[in-house]
Amino acid sequence: MRGGGERPATYGQVFAVREFRPLFGSYLLSTIGDELARVALTILVYQRTDSALLSAVTFAIGYLPWVLGGPVLAAVADRLPRHQVLITSDVLRAVLVAGMTVPGTPLPVLLGLLLLVSVCAPPFEAARSALMADVLEGDRYAVATSLTGITSQVSQLVGFLLGGALLSAFSPSVALLVNAATFAVSALWLSRSLQRRPAPVLEEDGDGTRSIWRDTGSGLRLIAASPRLLSIVGLLWVAAMFVNAPEGVATPLADQLVGTTSSTGLLLAAAPAGTVLGGLVIGRLCPPALRNRLLVPLAVLSVAGVLLAGLVPLVLGTGTGALALVLVLLVVAGVGAAFNIPLNVAFVQAVPSAYRGRAFGVAVAGLFGVQGLGTVLAGLGAEVLAPSTVVAVAGGIGLVAITGPLVALARTRPPADRARRGRVGPGGATEGPSGA
Repeated sequence: MRGGGERPATYGQVFAVREFRPLFGSYLLSTIGDELARVALTILVYQRTDSALLSAVTFAIGYLPWVLGGPVLAAVADRLPRHQVLITSDVLRAVLVAGMTVPGTPLPVLLGLLLLVSVCAPPFEAARSALMADVLEGDRYAVATSLTGITSQVSQLVGFLLGGALLSAFSPSVALLVNAATFAVSALWLSRSLQRRPAPVLEEDGDGTRSIWRDTGSGLRLIAASPRLLSIVGLLWVAAMFVNAPEGVATPLADQLVGTTSSTGLLLAAAPAGTVLGGLVIGRLCPPALRNRLLVPLAVLSVAGVLLAGLVPLVLGTGTGALALVLVLLVVAGVGAAFNIPLNVAFVQAVPSAYRGRAFGVAVAGLFGVQGLGTVLAGLGAEVLAPSTVVAVAGGIGLVAITGPLVALARTRPPADRARRGRVGPGGATEGPSGA
């Protein structure tokens, strides 16, 4: 929200910027493509192996590059022309995904190709976020980052639903071909629409030895030295680990509920649908002070929804009715995830402007890491327990685990926080770590 009585920018004003349209559209296509690939391969692996663990590992591979080198891979966007990073990332992903459709490709090769596809995500996302700041000014940038957060969830929703629909009617190879096409279209759109800019000029440190490794280390040190940032990032990571755990067992859970994997896409889409709804209501209809008061109830709701969804088969048994109620409760959990909106504001306010990029990289790397760990642990649990039991356990543990970060967050609230509520942090608006 802008001060000084100025009216906020509109979506129409944001889309009037010529270069924003391909940045927005390519992000939409690329995210849909990412989810299509994960759904198709997750189901393909489960069909070949009948293993919940391998299915969960397949789904979690997309998080691995962020964990192993997210901040370093993202820094590529500051070393090369950003339009080249975007176009090259999408071309590589189109070729790699097309390679997955070759008949008879061994399972390890498929997983290796998926890993390479995922490696392209950090530089693409970093370049896109940085280029958005170049082409949008003032409140247009603030509105665009809010729109991006909603778009991310809508893209996941479309990707999951489209993947489920394609896999119900066709083979996983057809879904992967559609996925490759989304990346190819995105690359062509960016190539034709983006202005050619040189690589950004990096300011050197005082001793002239600035490097990617030093920037990454300074981001880690900043977060580790700040109790406020530790509490914010801790809540983000802990909640994400348990709220996203059901994704790792979506395929075996669908099989448990209705005896077929065709509902996998619906189960994966439920939480993103709730997050879109929560983002619209909390982000657009609630004043900033109310958003801050809702942070704790929403965080509790996000893990409580997962707990209740896991208990449904115990109470109602299986069947389409149980599936419908599980979907509703996962949507509710997604609505609770809107606690990330005020949490993002707190993150931005707590990080000095010059450190936001590197702190963002650290936070997102950890976020994807715990999401991947949560899905793998859920798959491991489903090897010995019913998938619904695993979901319930994840929700129950998560409900307890978020207590510590919530208490720490309340204790580290700045004295002037009430006066600043609803204002964007120093230096203007930016995307918080959950906007990745």
